[in-house]
Amino acid sequence: MYSTEVNALISLIEDPDESIYIQVRNELKNYGEQIIPQLEYYWELHDFGPLFRQRLEELIASIQYDSVYYRLKEWKSSPEQDLLEGALIINRYAYPGCDEEDLKRRVQRIRQDIWLELNDHLTAVEVVRVFNHMLFKEHGFMGERDHYDQPQNSYFSDLLTTHRGNPLSLSILYAHLAKSLDIPIYGVNLPSHFILCYLDFEPEAKEWGMTEDEADVLFYINPFSDGTMLQKTEIDEFLKSQNLPQDDRFYRPCSNKDMISRMINNLIHSYIAKNHQEKVSELKTLQSILLESED
Repeated sequence: MYSTEVNALISLIEDPDESIYIQVRNELKNYGEQIIPQLEYYWELHDFGPLFRQRLEELIASIQYDSVYYRLKEWKSSPEQDLLEGALIINRYAYPGCDEEDLKRRVQRIRQDIWLELNDHLTAVEVVRVFNHMLFKEHGFMGERDHYDQPQNSYFSDLLTTHRGNPLSLSILYAHLAKSLDIPIYGVNLPSHFILCYLDFEPEAKEWGMTEDEADVLFYINPFSDGTMLQKTEIDEFLKSQNLPQDDRFYRPCSNKDMISRMINNLIHSYIAKNHQEKVSELKTLQSILLESED
């Protein structure tokens, strides 16, 4: 149903008076995402000239970006900061029309396949071997090495479609699945790479007041290399090769907010390489939401 009021506003989009256009644009933006189908209808079926189509395209893009912006602000303010939800919000920046429920169903099917192979008697190493077999052998996920820096490697819908991603996108999938199965696997914000750690930490320990920072790391996991398990000495060697200090934050779990911020940062660098300055600017604005002080 297309309202008379909205139709009247749309008909004024190509008004030559810039002040009228700005007022019309702002009023239309106030409707939010619900107005996009109506705008798209006009874009497809009405030919009001190139200025109309240009302004309509810019208006749709602006509404979609605002939606991502405000969803990310809400996500940052949420107590849980669900990792999958954060990844889907950033995914919406590139794919505003994606079916997020379908993406969640695909992740749920992977979770179900892993769950069927787990039992309470497995060791931490055996649990990771199950994860690795199901993700990298049965479902065919792998690190994208040929086009490592392409922005597609950071977007979750591309990861689920191609089964190829960068270290961070693969780690986000892995960590989310682990969280959904009460497996204590968390992200580690290693410079120039991203890995996971398996904590000596049982879910019940939270009831005793134990935090992730107080738990010991049993070993590390590299999803970009089919889930290879690593020891601390190998992290030491990696940091040494990068001329970096053995800072505690390179060995300990990072927050979901850190992971989503790094996802945005990866995209910023990808678009800088492509000289897409508008996208770089928009993504920096999104990243600033996560970098703002909590005070």
